[in-house]
Amino acid sequence: MTEILTPAIFPEAFRDVDHLEDFMSIPTQGVIDDLNALDGDIIILGVGGKIGVTMARMAKKAAPDKRVIGVSRFSEAGVQERLNAWGIETIACDLLDRDAVNALPKVKNVIYMAGLKFDSSGREDFLWAMNTLAPQITAEAFKDSRIVSFSTIHVYPWSNPLHGGVTESSPPLARPGEYANSVVGRERTFQYFSRLHNTPGRIMRFVYAIDPRYGVMQEVAAWVKAGQPVPVATSHADIMWQGDANAQFLRMLNHCETPASPINVGGPETVSIRYLAHRFGEAFGVEPVFEEQEQDTCLMVNCDKANGMFGNPVVPMDAMIKWVADWVKNDNPIHGKPSKFNVRSGEF
Repeated sequence: MTEILTPAIFPEAFRDVDHLEDFMSIPTQGVIDDLNALDGDIIILGVGGKIGVTMARMAKKAAPDKRVIGVSRFSEAGVQERLNAWGIETIACDLLDRDAVNALPKVKNVIYMAGLKFDSSGREDFLWAMNTLAPQITAEAFKDSRIVSFSTIHVYPWSNPLHGGVTESSPPLARPGEYANSVVGRERTFQYFSRLHNTPGRIMRFVYAIDPRYGVMQEVAAWVKAGQPVPVATSHADIMWQGDANAQFLRMLNHCETPASPINVGGPETVSIRYLAHRFGEAFGVEPVFEEQEQDTCLMVNCDKANGMFGNPVVPMDAMIKWVADWVKNDNPIHGKPSKFNVRSGEF
């Protein structure tokens, strides 16, 4: 029988990476119901990143009779083997290679997670290729499927955190920095081909995901533990547990529209960076140090629409804080890929 995610099975802490990833891939009843009601199998493009591995595993747990196919370059050693061990088919593929993408199994349900964000200085052409050309190749190859595509809240203007967050009615904005602009290009590419081929889709404007190995909480906790000043100019952040993000991505396959439409994905509450630092300071027995002054704006979105479909995420803020504090306190492994939530220039 498939284990179902509820607060009753929350651990006090995570023993190791295997324990963490097993927990993050436990489906909710909603994921189980939606995936089993969905016609066709599932392919996840860009599965080898921080989020895709546990998402694919959750899909397989929720719908063990469906094919779940993970596609990536698989540049990180061991990822392909781990996915295979969980019953997930894997295919190594460069999504900029049109012939290779055209040769992929044409299943009914596509989750597109590929893209480039950080460390693109000096290779901006590759940034634009990954964020616009690869979506074009995918949209043409999978024109007869449903496509749920990864996007970001970085397409929105910054706003006052007291005003409830930016909604989907706000058009994507050309902001400073090539990353945000290229992601607007990714969205518009998927929308164009969705309209051209009547391909159902959704564009997931996604907040900062976290697990104890990466993300806003891990960064703030690490700064506090090391006695480093915590930057608070960006005073608040939208945060979501990675397992809850997995669930909403998968369930959105049942809520696609033609042409593909955007939807904000995240929790119902925002968190103060200063508050986080004090919570971690209490856990570590240290007094946090701060730098900068809180500014009037931050990158804040309103996720009521998605949460109205699916209900609020299962994992609340307090549980996330406790799990991250324990992980960082015990010097457990991290991804080493900062979110850069505090960067206000748009240059990552």
